[in-house]
Amino acid sequence: MTIKYTPDHEWVKIDGNNATVGITHHAQDALGDVVFVDLPEVGKTYVIKDAAAVVESVKAAADVYMPANGEITEVNEALRANPSLANSDPLGAGWFFKIKLSNPAELDALMDESSYTSYSADAH
Repeated sequence: MTIKYTPDHEWVKIDGNNATVGITHHAQDALGDVVFVDLPEVGKTYVIKDAAAVVESVKAAADVYMPANGEITEVNEALRANPSLANSDPLGAGWFFKIKLSNPAELDALMDESSYTSYSADAH
């Protein structure tokens, strides 16, 4: 499995034609305590850069964007019930949704971990 990162601070765990999407440590640090998530509808199709989910914290609300064209196959109901998972385990139990990718090659343009680490260090 490969993990890629978007400029909008989402991570994408790629497994063939499927991917899991969540927010990065940097994103949850910037947001603060997450208090609510609005997850997409299973079966709905999105295109790259569509806002598929919303995460709300005590500080702000932010969109979670689609990293590629695809269909939502699963959402994290545990996150809906316990939004703080986005803070306590953003790269694990705090995942947002899973997608079936229309074209996995679209993810090739995303950053690898070292590129994202440099990118997020420069982000304010």
